[in-house]
Amino acid sequence: MYSPTPDDWQDANRARWDERVPIHVASDFYDLEAFRAGKDVLRAFELAEVGDVTGKTLLHLQCHFGLDTLSWARRGAAQVVGLDFSEPAVETARSLARSLELGPDRAAFVAADVYDAPAAVLDSAYDIVYTGIGALNWLPDIDRWAETAASLVAPGGFLYLAEFHPLTDSMDGETGSVVTDDYFSRDAWVDETPGTYADFDAPTVHNRSVEWQHPLGRVVTAIAAAGLRIEFLHEHDASLFQRFGALERQADGHYRFPEGRPRIPLMYSIKASRPAERQA
Repeated sequence: MYSPTPDDWQDANRARWDERVPIHVASDFYDLEAFRAGKDVLRAFELAEVGDVTGKTLLHLQCHFGLDTLSWARRGAAQVVGLDFSEPAVETARSLARSLELGPDRAAFVAADVYDAPAAVLDSAYDIVYTGIGALNWLPDIDRWAETAASLVAPGGFLYLAEFHPLTDSMDGETGSVVTDDYFSRDAWVDETPGTYADFDAPTVHNRSVEWQHPLGRVVTAIAAAGLRIEFLHEHDASLFQRFGALERQADGHYRFPEGRPRIPLMYSIKASRPAERQA
């Protein structure tokens, strides 16, 4: 339900994520055995939109336990750095990097709040600042996030964001066709649902979560106001999970509305660049 932001929002969210790390590691959803064997977890549209990362540095904000981060290293990034506020997630990411024989010079992980990233990460700027799906909803201040992310983009580099579309948070859970909640609400959404998206039936103790909805226009405006140039905003008709009961799993593993059903955007992606410094 919507409510004013509770004072302990960060502690509550961290406790929730800390508890869910081992559940996610053991889950079929993440399938670590397949990942270790070489499975690429990056989405096709991300690979096409980010492009070749060979020889580039990449910072992944809110990286969880690093599967996407390490996938970019496998794709040829010179160095990837993952940042997450969950110590168990970061320790798991470091262990996974070691098992893949990726040392800290290729794949490093830092435990810190995303708003503290400039002081916590290894370098002052990166060719690519990347943030994956299901990240922004855990942050109360999208302007501060955009300023933080933009400050870490090197001249000639870019920010890439892939995220669930905020419209989906306003629709009914079964059909995805009826507006049930306020798209423009600025209040926190406080929930007590047990389990996790990777295992709905997992027994859990720390179930309180505090999230925020960020309308698409506010996200784009925040990034532009932080000094980056919007290269594109793409909306996608697919989701990574069955967000609505009406969605159907398709051959690529993504979920879409049935053929003939009017569609709404389920995910979006943004690329925003910092101009290269001019030569004197």
